[in-house]
Amino acid sequence: MEIQLAESWKAVLFDEMEKEYFKNLTEFIDEAYESSVCYPSKEQVFAAFDHCSFDDLKVVLIGQDPYHGKGQANGLCFSVNTGIAIPPSLLNIFKELRADLGQEIPGDGNLERWAKQGVLLLNATLTVEEGNAGSHQKKGWEQFTDQVIKTISEQKKGLVFLLWGGYAKKKGKKIDRNKHLVLESGHPSPLSANRGYWFENRHFSACNTYLKNKAIDW
Repeated sequence: MEIQLAESWKAVLFDEMEKEYFKNLTEFIDEAYESSVCYPSKEQVFAAFDHCSFDDLKVVLIGQDPYHGKGQANGLCFSVNTGIAIPPSLLNIFKELRADLGQEIPGDGNLERWAKQGVLLLNATLTVEEGNAGSHQKKGWEQFTDQVIKTISEQKKGLVFLLWGGYAKKKGKKIDRNKHLVLESGHPSPLSANRGYWFENRHFSACNTYLKNKAIDW
């Protein structure tokens, strides 16, 4: 797989991407995309980095796996390609956004508009086989994204990390909470949200209060 990371990310991740495990990972991904249908498209695997430069980073939102349904995943966690129906978790995110900031629920689930403002929409695993959730876990992606989070925590300050659900909380254990604001809640999936672990977390307003004049237009 030919990797074309934006220059700002290459500068901080080059050494990691030269490691043996990452070379093995790229070989696995090449074989997987040749032998089966995988998502997102190869061009979108690193979309989270393409749309949000390291220099402009303000917020890090940690997801788990890309959507594994046809045409959904676009390389940004929780986000879907334009024209695709809004998945239940994303709809609950929009509902909380409406309750928190009074914004109307958008008709489009493509979150590129967030990414371009400095929100890194980072899945722990960046690829998946169609219809087979978690199929590309434990192949090296988690090690890579752990290093991404560690590097961001160490080299930046004053960022907001959004950890929604148990998996994201574990993923964010090494974030330096003396340098950054870490907001945690339940996952926005219906199972979690309907049990009272998601709604009324007010993370969007809390994030913007912390960022002050760098607030995100959610």
